[in-house]
Amino acid sequence: MKLDVILDARAEARELAGLGVLAERFGLQGAWVSSLPDSRDPFTNLVPMAMATRRLRLGPVAVNPFDTHPVRIASALLALNELAGGRARLVLGGGGEALDSLGIKPHRRVRAVAEAVAILRQAASGEPVSHSGEIYQVAGVRFGWSRAPAPLLLVGASQQQMLGMAARVADGVMMSDMPPAAAARAVASLDEALRERRKARPAFGASVFTALHVDDDMDLARAEARRWLLLRGIFRPWLLADFLEPAEVELVMLSRPAFVRAFVSGSDRVEGVPVALLDRLVGALTVCITPARPDALLSHIEELGRAGLDSVALRLYARPARTIRLLGREIVPAVGG
Repeated sequence: MKLDVILDARAEARELAGLGVLAERFGLQGAWVSSLPDSRDPFTNLVPMAMATRRLRLGPVAVNPFDTHPVRIASALLALNELAGGRARLVLGGGGEALDSLGIKPHRRVRAVAEAVAILRQAASGEPVSHSGEIYQVAGVRFGWSRAPAPLLLVGASQQQMLGMAARVADGVMMSDMPPAAAARAVASLDEALRERRKARPAFGASVFTALHVDDDMDLARAEARRWLLLRGIFRPWLLADFLEPAEVELVMLSRPAFVRAFVSGSDRVEGVPVALLDRLVGALTVCITPARPDALLSHIEELGRAGLDSVALRLYARPARTIRLLGREIVPAVGG
């Protein structure tokens, strides 16, 4: 099992570069940088990290083709890949909650992401990009200056349609905030789609985005996790049904405005939603540990491995350097990467 870290693109580029050097030194596979509407541009922000590291894979997660045209994504990705000597990679997704703040209503997500991957593939080849799709049309564009090995293209996918499309066009998938049981079902769906195309894991990568909250006080770790619940994909009733009662699922779905208000205000309490229910969401969709007791994280990673995933991308929050050292000393040796 390989480990990546996901860092906050709102951090300064120099800080990210230092964290990347640290991650490389402690044996992690790679570093992702989150892409949010109010963050620093993730491609630009990764340039110092690309130039300060030699082995570490790096790239933004998750970029979408609704707020940025695929050709502009290609330009930024290939420039980063050039500076990284072919180590860049990208997660391309359907936009999720990030588009809400921009007032963008994405249509035909699966088709749009598939076409975007096709455009990125052509762009990375150095040959002229010619694409006449149902959503995007490109002609007369050629990234002839791109000489580095093509970057890896992953699709953010958790459900059947997006997984099936990813199996057809991408190099791998990154699932989002999936407990092991749900991840196992998604991997089974992915494997079926891969078999139809005579592909297989692990040549085709399967990863999962997992929020990791670390504090000396477990109560504070859980409080931090509650503050970020809005971004944990909690408005997926098919997923919530795995660990909540039907009435609890309904309450979560009806409480979206309250979750938004709590997130914007930085509160770990959500009006109308019991703390016990919030903690059940935290327990199912995140990992909370103390540095003295990292066992729960190791167990979670091992469960994800048994579900069929070959890597885990851990989203770090407070004190990321300390967490990277903890991963390098306690987790990487136990899981093999």
